[in-house]
Amino acid sequence: MADYDVFALGDLELQSGVRLPDARLVYKTYGALSAARDNAVLIPTFYGGQHPDCEAMFAPGRALDPGRHFIIVVNMIGNGLSSSPSNTPLPFDRARFPSVAIYDNVACQHRLVTRKLGVERLRLVTGFSMGAQQAFHWGALHSDTVDAIAPICGSARTSPHNVVFLEGVKAALTADAAYAKGDYAAPPRKGLDAFSRVYAGWMYSQDFYRDRSYRDMGLESIDDVLRFVEGRFGQRDANDLLAMLWTWQHADVAAHPRFGGDLKAALGAITTRAIVMPSETDLYFRVRDNELEVAQMPNAELRPIPSTWGHSAGRGGNPPDNRFIDTALRELLGD
Repeated sequence: MADYDVFALGDLELQSGVRLPDARLVYKTYGALSAARDNAVLIPTFYGGQHPDCEAMFAPGRALDPGRHFIIVVNMIGNGLSSSPSNTPLPFDRARFPSVAIYDNVACQHRLVTRKLGVERLRLVTGFSMGAQQAFHWGALHSDTVDAIAPICGSARTSPHNVVFLEGVKAALTADAAYAKGDYAAPPRKGLDAFSRVYAGWMYSQDFYRDRSYRDMGLESIDDVLRFVEGRFGQRDANDLLAMLWTWQHADVAAHPRFGGDLKAALGAITTRAIVMPSETDLYFRVRDNELEVAQMPNAELRPIPSTWGHSAGRGGNPPDNRFIDTALRELLGD
């Protein structure tokens, strides 16, 4: 049986103007909503991740504790569970799936939280990587009903260099002849493996490899790391990966009619309390990008994670990084 719930969105009007029929949002909740409905925490998924992958961010005794908080993990559109290229019928199947913006995800999540779950106010919105991007967007539109946001290893606007990095992994995937412009009969395995190997060079820092920190993950060699990353992305559909990649490349907190492309206005609208946590050694969501963003947010603090784990410092796999993040989350939650 499925370990998740489905929220039917009906025909979804996207920011692009395209109408996606019979759209759906998949989510899972952990813990119980309090009688006062004041203990809800939202965690959007990250690139290539699904709700079980976010479970490393919370546990009994940690800052996010299902025994005290009602934790809502919502699957991003395109991730293979919510509406995606791999599960949408014609005319929007496979590579024909429409472009989906971060704001499209946030609009759907807001409907889920308020209409389906009956939560009018969130204690916290937090997320890793693309989950962090969604947290920024929540803050820009809903600071009046969100007590705090905690973006971890992600930015409010995808930087130009980050876009170029993603072009590299995209090219590695689509260069496989088996990809067939998205109409493959079987997974383009060579392309997925090439995608993963390129990604492995960016996911972890130079120090991580030099110090052989992969041994803390139970891996013995660089080859093990490459196989580990291949195993992670090899489980995902190629068109799904590319759909989410488009969303990532075009993530921009100012790309909404309310802000009209004005980044200063969008960041200034994030009036809720925020602790923004990049990794000091992240190779693509860099500290400098968040530094520039936080300077324009009226109630935000920049708190870099002192880690050699690169981008993956925020994913939940390294106990010292988790302790650092939990300290910030406890502050925001007031626990």
